[in-house]
Amino acid sequence: MPINIIIQVIYWIARILSILVIVHVVLTYFMSPYHPVRMFVDRIVEPMLMPIRRLIPSFQSIDFSPFILLLIIQLIQIILINLVRVIG
Repeated sequence: MPINIIIQVIYWIARILSILVIVHVVLTYFMSPYHPVRMFVDRIVEPMLMPIRRLIPSFQSIDFSPFILLLIIQLIQIILINLVRVIG
């Protein structure tokens, strides 16, 4: 498999996960937790947010875990793409 295809797959997975995290944040303000769309997004995003929430609690009812998750996704993307370039 060419290196460019692997890099593109990593890039698109990171983008999709980032978009889902942002959608999750927006939906928490406007949509019932029992709405099927929100339940679908929650099933994907919440398992990634829970470990972060255990380590970093909310600060004055502000949840920073989605922001931290976005940073982690970007960091993993950068590391994986650089590893693929070095190995390939």
